[in-house]
Amino acid sequence: MARLRKQLPAQLGAGQLRCRGFKGPVDYEILGEPTTLRAGPARLRGSLITTPEVAECAFRDGDGELTLESGETYRITMLGHSAGSSIAYFEMRV
Repeated sequence: MARLRKQLPAQLGAGQLRCRGFKGPVDYEILGEPTTLRAGPARLRGSLITTPEVAECAFRDGDGELTLESGETYRITMLGHSAGSSIAYFEMRV
């Protein structure tokens, strides 16, 4: 019997991205509740929605900080981006 995985709620919002090549506004989608993150190995995944140039720049930089609408700041590590796409994928941690 296949084991079903619980679907995490999506958190949508507008925030501020800061990385070596860019500092400015982006939209984001996070799978899970960021306030439940604690120091340690736990991570949440999400995506940035912005211009293709900013998405590529953030991915190329590899990591940065994302400040959510709530004002909380999280470290992010970029996971993926397709050339010409306006979406970049990341993992976030405390």
